[in-house]
Amino acid sequence: MKISELKAGTGNVNVSGEISTKEEARDVITKFGKKLRVANATLKDDSGEVQLSLWGDDADKFSQGESVQIENGWVSEYKGNMQLSAGKFGKITKI
Repeated sequence: MKISELKAGTGNVNVSGEISTKEEARDVITKFGKKLRVANATLKDDSGEVQLSLWGDDADKFSQGESVQIENGWVSEYKGNMQLSAGKFGKITKI
């Protein structure tokens, strides 16, 4: 699947691309009171780009310039922007 084909509210997404930007990881408290690490990044391919949220161990595992593949990912919308993440059941791997 290409980034340009992603739609908010879609699950079971398989997409690959390059991390073109990545912010420093930070700690956040979830609505359930759990502390997690998260890093915002931008994933791009030849069709476009999308905001990528790297949660937990993934926040420190990947760097700008690396090519990754997201399997069984989740697309949501936050403040009017589409966001892609591995979600609870997906995974991100370097390619």
